[in-house]
Amino acid sequence: MNVIFKLLGVGLGIGAGLVGTQLVDFIWQKATGNPPPKDKDGLENSLRSALIFAVISGAVSTTIRVLTNRSTQRAIDRFAKTRHIS
Repeated sequence: MNVIFKLLGVGLGIGAGLVGTQLVDFIWQKATGNPPPKDKDGLENSLRSALIFAVISGAVSTTIRVLTNRSTQRAIDRFAKTRHIS
């Protein structure tokens, strides 16, 4: 059962990461009026905006990963406690 929780945690992490990415992109678009600096072909984005976007995106990604890992671990611990009681 532990493997199922770990797989569920990975799935939740991927899903939360995708939602977080979309959220950061949406907020960036609304706050700056410009699309997120992800253009791989050109240099239309300033270095400052690219660095700010990278820091914000990294912070959101790390926060999502930590929260997902903690939630998964709590679920595993809770399941283990209830399994030992019954």
